[in-house]
Amino acid sequence: MRVLILAIDRDDDFGVKADVRGPVIGRDACVKAALKLSLADPEDSDANVLYAAVKLYDELKGKGEFDEVGVALITGHPDVGVKSDLELGRQLEEVLKKFPADGVITVTDGAEDEQVFPLISSRVPIISTRRVVVKQSPGIETTYYVIARYVREILSDPEASKILLGIPGMIVLLYGLARLISIKYPPSAQIVSSAVTGFVMLLVGGYFFAKGFGIRVSLRESITKGFITFISVVTGLLVITAGAINVYLRLEDIALEMIGGQPGSELIALLIFLNAVNSTFILGLAIMVGGKIIQGYLRRDYHLWYYVTGLVMLPAFWKVVDLMTKYSNPLITLERIEIVEGITVIALDIGLSILLGAYLRERLKRWVAGENERIQPERRLQ
Repeated sequence: MRVLILAIDRDDDFGVKADVRGPVIGRDACVKAALKLSLADPEDSDANVLYAAVKLYDELKGKGEFDEVGVALITGHPDVGVKSDLELGRQLEEVLKKFPADGVITVTDGAEDEQVFPLISSRVPIISTRRVVVKQSPGIETTYYVIARYVREILSDPEASKILLGIPGMIVLLYGLARLISIKYPPSAQIVSSAVTGFVMLLVGGYFFAKGFGIRVSLRESITKGFITFISVVTGLLVITAGAINVYLRLEDIALEMIGGQPGSELIALLIFLNAVNSTFILGLAIMVGGKIIQGYLRRDYHLWYYVTGLVMLPAFWKVVDLMTKYSNPLITLERIEIVEGITVIALDIGLSILLGAYLRERLKRWVAGENERIQPERRLQ
């Protein structure tokens, strides 16, 4: 039985750090490659993996349990994933051409390299595996050393540096500036402190919110792929924001008009605010949906019917919010006829939206199909 001792370096540390190109075949070549990586980066465990593979090769060679034993190193690519695995597969096939093994004993230093086992076993059976764990000197491997090493690795990542250094640095900078202003103008200390605190919380919260929901990526895609939609969304948000600010500043006058006095509690004030801002909110939504409709029409998007249906359904949504905020307010009395009229309007609008959506769905399907048939001959001529 011909057995191959196979060392795996999925992220190509040998190539990046020591300029060793895989595959490396044979005992002497593997020892030289391991020595080059050890000199380039003494802390890299991949060199120890290759040394362990050579040691296992010598042991099996000495025992004579197999007809023939070979040793080799295959390296992937720094871009770990599909690219590195394709390179590992190519190098493995090259090794098997020179040493057609009946079985493989893999040598790795962790779970990441072991993810390519299915790729290897699809070409040659894996008869055994060995994971190399590097021992550290107790005097060196202290808690401080471990923390310092991993902190350096984390801070070398630009994205991690923004969070661990950029945000705390910005907070310290702003608070330092606030302290200097408060020394120069003592009466403004509380105002400056509150403004800085609010700004910091808004900025940090916005950053984490954007990262968590991938808003930055979505925003970039919206600008590049749907500029009309992006403009309509920004315009709609500005309309909603302006309407909310206007209602907030005029809340007392609006309350006097709606209930004949001032709201007695924060909950009553909230209901009045929601009722008053309802129209502006619906207008902003209509602008956003309108942008989607224009974008969909220009791109011959079959889902245009969905956006049109949503636009027609907005009056029903406005009526629902209007009725609920008035009905929940104990200081406003709704007549039964008003409730019945409101429910009737909502039902009619929803029914109209459903019928219009069903009609447009079939018409747009034929329209998109016809446009595609018309465009295809033109492309052939070009």
